[in-house]
Amino acid sequence: MNSLKIVVFLVISLLLITLFGCSGKTTETTENDNEKEEVTNQGGELKIAYASQPPSLDPHISGAGATIDPTMGLIFETLLTLDSEYSPEPMLAESYEQSDDGKTITFHLRKGVLFHNGKEMTSEDVVASMNRWKDEVGSGGQFTEATFEAADDYTVVLKLPEPLSVAFDRLASSGAGYAAIMPKEVIEGAGETGVEEIIGTGPYQFNEWKRDQHIHLTRFDDYQARSEPADGLAGKKEALLDDIYFQFVPDSQTRLAGMMSGEYDMVWQLPYAGDDQLESDPDIQVTPYSAASLNVYFNKKEGLFQDVNARKAVATALNMDDILAATFSNPEDYTLDHTMMMSHLSKQWYSDIGKENYNQNDLEKAKQLLSETDYNGEEIVFVVDRDFEIHYNTGVVIQDQLEKIGMNIKLEVYDWPTALEKHRDENAYDMFVIGDIVVPEPSSNLYLLEDYPGWTNSPELKEIISEFRSQTSREAAQEAYDDLQTWFWDYMPVVKVGDYKLRNAAHTKVKNIQFNNRPVLWNVSISE
Repeated sequence: MNSLKIVVFLVISLLLITLFGCSGKTTETTENDNEKEEVTNQGGELKIAYASQPPSLDPHISGAGATIDPTMGLIFETLLTLDSEYSPEPMLAESYEQSDDGKTITFHLRKGVLFHNGKEMTSEDVVASMNRWKDEVGSGGQFTEATFEAADDYTVVLKLPEPLSVAFDRLASSGAGYAAIMPKEVIEGAGETGVEEIIGTGPYQFNEWKRDQHIHLTRFDDYQARSEPADGLAGKKEALLDDIYFQFVPDSQTRLAGMMSGEYDMVWQLPYAGDDQLESDPDIQVTPYSAASLNVYFNKKEGLFQDVNARKAVATALNMDDILAATFSNPEDYTLDHTMMMSHLSKQWYSDIGKENYNQNDLEKAKQLLSETDYNGEEIVFVVDRDFEIHYNTGVVIQDQLEKIGMNIKLEVYDWPTALEKHRDENAYDMFVIGDIVVPEPSSNLYLLEDYPGWTNSPELKEIISEFRSQTSREAAQEAYDDLQTWFWDYMPVVKVGDYKLRNAAHTKVKNIQFNNRPVLWNVSISE
């Protein structure tokens, strides 16, 4: 199994994606409620209380949220990125065009873009980065048989064996395994544990990582910004701060207390209980925003859940309303949803298929399905962690519900790093629950991968995904998505509980915060 296919799974640390806002009240928005004034303040430092340190800062080998948050768009950039409507837009590419047959995409690179080591980015860096990306990243496997070639110093040609309907979505993705561009020599010097130097083209550069303390970024004075207005992750990006500190604070109540005392300017992921204390403070704004899908994973390589009827028994038994209500204190923080995609992306991707099977809470039907398996009351190991209250609280409620259909559930509770190790061991568990961060399109969901924890193995899936990706238009791909959604409910690779928001906080002195699946920290300033 290659590097990210081992570690990308940490993307499920997706729960580490997250953040804040700005003003004494609770808002739900993709950007700050404050009027969009011209930001003139420059300098100062932003201190962020963050839940966990990453396994690596190399996004090609780690898909963890803790890898993505301090690097994506800040240190590393991509050829394309997503605007506020989740549409691909150029970033390091000046422009791009696609051939009529859909098999060739030509990227014209921006000139004068500098890496943090002072070297100008050229096509050799892009080709080296993209070739490593497609080989290392599980979801980059959509491009496995593609080639990236340099036509000249500022032109890169992507040749695909077949049209790929989701090519631009995947190249613009800001999630797990995003296609970060690095210097060629950094790529060539990378070992099995990742690159040895953290060098990108973004508005902030890596300064240091003090283990168990913080990650420190500093302004990159030679950053070359785009000229278009900022829009989501696209457009103009400015480094208005001198320093950004991601300070590791695993305990959620400590993060909360530190925000109230002024120790931190921002808290990345508030506890769901207790943030009302922040809402009453006129100098703090609490902001919920769409973040992840809550999924129950099955070990489909060993044990009971190799049997699809056992997986369907779980899906049929669960009462999603009760699970989500027990996990999230505010009904506005979660959404009941039956699809493979997050509900806030329903404009781009939606399917009615499977809706009637979702949230059934039919105990008799679930018992019947379970009786059609070889289950005889054996212990079912359900791995959860206490580092993220969402995981633990969800696990406790699910344990109670499944015991009502005769399942003997043993809840094994670990810290987050240990839980991640357990997920990768087919002999260590039967079920686990995690939050999966947003993906750009349905076939990028990590639970579809054969060598990702849970180990989905379906010859039919390969044909469906091939058909889905070979469409030449978004409209045709949307129709093919129905076939993928049908497979999802027939095979049950995971059980989707619902979608949820993360709640984050920032002091009102932190200006111009926006959100796009996570806080956007460029163009943010501090007003003392």
